[in-house]
Amino acid sequence: MSIPILTPCTGICALDAAGFCEGCFRTGDEIAQWALLGEAERQRLIDEVLPEREARLAR
Repeated sequence: MSIPILTPCTGICALDAAGFCEGCFRTGDEIAQWALLGEAERQRLIDEVLPEREARLAR
């Protein structure tokens, strides 16, 4: 039995002007769809998409 991937939410829930959460860097759609995503897609977001997005937005 596998453990479900938890949300990357940091509790800072505010979308910036570009539509990204200021805490976890997800889009509003990604936040809304999180519970419906498969484990592989959640893991891809956490491992690849969100870190790249955070680095890009920090520039």
